[in-house]
Amino acid sequence: MLQLWSDKRLVAFLFFMPLLLLLLFGFALKLEPENVKMAYVDDDRSYFSNMIKTALWSDGYFALYAVKEKADIVAEIRSGRAKAGLLIEKDFSKLLTDNAQPEVHFFVDGTMPSLATAMKNNSATMTDDSVTNGMYFLDEDSENVIIAPEPFIKTTEVLFNPDEKETWFFLPGVIGVLLMQGALILAGTAIVREKEQFTLEQIIVSPISKTQFIIGKITPYLLISFFEFYFILTIGWLIFDIPLPASAHGYLLMLALVYVGAMISMGLLISMVSQTQEQAIFLAIFIIILSILLSGFIFPIEAMPSFIQPISYLLPFTYFVEIIRGVLIKETLFVDLAMDYVALLGFTLFFTILSIIRFRKYLG
Repeated sequence: MLQLWSDKRLVAFLFFMPLLLLLLFGFALKLEPENVKMAYVDDDRSYFSNMIKTALWSDGYFALYAVKEKADIVAEIRSGRAKAGLLIEKDFSKLLTDNAQPEVHFFVDGTMPSLATAMKNNSATMTDDSVTNGMYFLDEDSENVIIAPEPFIKTTEVLFNPDEKETWFFLPGVIGVLLMQGALILAGTAIVREKEQFTLEQIIVSPISKTQFIIGKITPYLLISFFEFYFILTIGWLIFDIPLPASAHGYLLMLALVYVGAMISMGLLISMVSQTQEQAIFLAIFIIILSILLSGFIFPIEAMPSFIQPISYLLPFTYFVEIIRGVLIKETLFVDLAMDYVALLGFTLFFTILSIIRFRKYLG
């Protein structure tokens, strides 16, 4: 107990992390978001099409915004700007008044199956009796008129993951978790191990420069993590049938470079600020758990309270999840992912610079 009490940082972590995780699970983490973005095209622009849109909007689950055509709906969902889409064709009112049961097309993003299920359930608002009761028409002069049980048909199309496979949702993110675990713990204990064994000073006075020392420490972890990225990706593709489009190879190479760089540089910074290996490992685990909870890997970021969401974008793993799911499942265009790549590169530079400053300060 005396030895533990002498490590004040570790004692603080032991009490702080469980409290923070309890608060996150209790207040912040939800599986179902609100105000889900829905891109819609209303080519009919009639009283009846407005009834459908109003029902969706007034329910409060979907936040609707207009786009020009069906291709724009798919593009918005592919880019991640929207999670759902609605298409009402221009002959909707005519077919409706003829009792011809027109179709209303509903699209959902299948990347996150649990969210896709929630969106499909909440879309039932458009077929409520309060909406459809005023859409039945009867011509008294016609004979043997048969009224359909529903005035219109809602068709649902699940995009990008039509079978709603959970493995397609989880496994791309698992690759990032495994890389983060290895990189943070290995790199996080690299320098502090030398401190504990009192060999850091001996290395410093040896005929190598400080830059050579840092490069020599991080290069093996960079190579190991880079190999691990492709090894796990290949296993996922072979065993679990994770999609691997031909267009994804260049994007994945860039992702491996910037993400591994961000994780190794973060681990190096952890090693610089820690006094013991226990502190470094505890810090690494704490960051890993926060990343899993707040990155959108399991819980949708849109479902989190507004004061929690900014924390998500301070975690490199958030951008990794966005990129790898977009590249593998949606074949998202580079222009829609460019800022995520820039963010990961920024993390790499930021953590590297802080590590260098901290290392010079330690030597001084």
